Amino acid sequence: MKHPIASRAAVLALVASTVAAAPQQLNARDSITSVTVKGNAFFAGDQRFYIRGVDYQPGGSSKLSDPIADPSVCKRDISKFKDLGLNTVRVYSVDNSQNHDECMSALADAGIYLVLDVNTPKYSINRAEPQSSYNDVYLQSVFATVEMFAKYPNTLAFFSGNEVVNDGPSSSAAPYVKAVTRDIRGYLKARNLRQVPVGYSAADVDTNRLQMAQYMNCGSDDERSDFFAFNDYSWCDPSSFTTSGWDQKVKNFTGYGLPLFLSEYGCNTNKRQFQEVASLYSTSMSAVYSGGLVYEYSEEGSHYGLVTINGDSVTEDADYTALKTALAGTSNPQGDGGYNKTGGADSCPAPNPPNWAVQNDDVPTIPAPAQKYFTSGAGSGPGFSGSGSQGAGTPSSSNITSSSSGSGTSTSSSSSASSSSKSKAAVGPQAPQLFMAPILGSLVVVLSTLFGASLVIG
Repeated sequence: MKHPIASRAAVLALVASTVAAAPQQLNARDSITSVTVKGNAFFAGDQRFYIRGVDYQPGGSSKLSDPIADPSVCKRDISKFKDLGLNTVRVYSVDNSQNHDECMSALADAGIYLVLDVNTPKYSINRAEPQSSYNDVYLQSVFATVEMFAKYPNTLAFFSGNEVVNDGPSSSAAPYVKAVTRDIRGYLKARNLRQVPVGYSAADVDTNRLQMAQYMNCGSDDERSDFFAFNDYSWCDPSSFTTSGWDQKVKNFTGYGLPLFLSEYGCNTNKRQFQEVASLYSTSMSAVYSGGLVYEYSEEGSHYGLVTINGDSVTEDADYTALKTALAGTSNPQGDGGYNKTGGADSCPAPNPPNWAVQNDDVPTIPAPAQKYFTSGAGSGPGFSGSGSQGAGTPSSSNITSSSSGSGTSTSSSSSASSSSKSKAAVGPQAPQLFMAPILGSLVVVLSTLFGASLVIG
């Protein structure tokens, strides 16, 4: 059978338009390997990965700026990161309307990964009004950030929220944090993006820390986080593993099925010597914890800074030297650090008012107008200059959990479902894959059908 020229042209046009519409993904650099989850630990290839990092947001919240959108800023500081012996930085807010290619490439060349909060002050969940602030306008910004940074091989993880729950009453916002976590994981899958680990950064409160950790690791597989982190300032030098209570934090989380790390640490009540570094990267903790991030890189008026920045000048403070010495004198444990290879889900915590105000295991469905982003993409982000999302969009219409595909199909998240999945290994992100594979595979079938055996893939 002969194929009209018009038919061939139409198919070739289809190929061109489909490839052009697909999300871009940068080729991984030889200098860095994307981090994945195995059991309750992070791995870079076959090597256990421990976060040795710092929280990085020059200007703080009062002078909000994006340090990895400005090559002159990030390259200035990368030399300090390397000198400190870091492999990770955490950034709390990025401008998703800007380009980050140059800084992310420079970080990758230096062997440095990024842990990124997907929220900004204008686009975030309001713990006082979680239902209205979890809306489609908010998710558009979140998804735009996720699609922008999933393409970088050195994006280590996304935080779906930071300290949203900071006491007993605010735990009522937990289902919305869990919904955002589910939505990000679903968006990555639907858009054929690399499955960057997604989790939550909890506040330094012991009121409901354990319940929050259990909650983020219970329910159906598409609802569960890939990791859990919390801020901790309980070790104030001079101290010890037992005096600080860190031994109990190992005991409390022993058997937890997800990677666990400290998203902020470094008490400044007394002179900081960072004595906790020796314990954090020892076999006393490595079976449960995967390192942590020191708060913070630059001095922002709260006396936590490692350096003082004045224009292009960076001055190393006493804490800088103390951290550098502590890290240089502490190696990672040999081998796999005794991690939990099988992982596994938790049962959802029972209501315990006023400390834990979550009444059941239901998670809000994704707001209906946001479902289109799973197929068409989120588009350009609003950036720091956007008008904001809280109260601006359409909220969820139901508190019955939906699948991560964005289709709105309901799935069970009951206690019985949680119990049945407890024996399963924790579902972590898969190895990086080329997103074009399923698209090109389908096109090959179409072209072969139309053109016959003359189509040869070399």
